[in-house]
Amino acid sequence: MIVCVCHRVSDKTIAQCARSGMAFDDIQLELGVATQCGQCECSARALHAECTPGNAVAHLQLHTAEQARLAAAQAA
Repeated sequence: MIVCVCHRVSDKTIAQCARSGMAFDDIQLELGVATQCGQCECSARALHAECTPGNAVAHLQLHTAEQARLAAAQAA
């Protein structure tokens, strides 16, 4: 999906740059994101923050009914 229409920069490109460790300022200088009309800045920054290495990622675990019953019993 195109995030920056003015410079035709996609979400994949922003995510790849963020994962490689580029700061948002560097992405702006290199790709021109959020430097013309500014309409994409919020989306581009949110995407950058989401894909930046070192951000905590939630670990979800599916509990079976038996595990839920045991957890409830231990809590009581």
